[in-house]
Amino acid sequence: MANDLFEAARAAQEKAYAPYSNFPVGAAIRAGSGAIYTGCNVENASYPEGWCAETSAIGQMVVAGDLRIVEICVIGSADMVITPCGGCRQRLAEFSSPETRVFAAGPDGIRATYTMADLLPAAFSLEQDRSE
Repeated sequence: MANDLFEAARAAQEKAYAPYSNFPVGAAIRAGSGAIYTGCNVENASYPEGWCAETSAIGQMVVAGDLRIVEICVIGSADMVITPCGGCRQRLAEFSSPETRVFAAGPDGIRATYTMADLLPAAFSLEQDRSE
């Protein structure tokens, strides 16, 4: 089932605007509704300010009215496994559960699968904020 996310993330990666890092990244989120939302990194002259691919995909998801991430695929072109940055891990955690699957992909396909708990143990959460 993750193959459709991989293909969507790869298509988004092709749209990335990364003239400063030369490192295009794509992301595809499957929301609770089943819809897939994509994003790519968008850099600007005040680099490293800009938007990560995951952030762009979350924005698309929220605008569409979905607020729950079921799974996500992130693709980069490096030889190593690419995972979301720290900030994006927290952004993803806001809309997912500890069991949400995160697929790390390269041009050849999915290279590794993690859960949000693997990537961000003890994440901040809305429930935590309300209990204090």
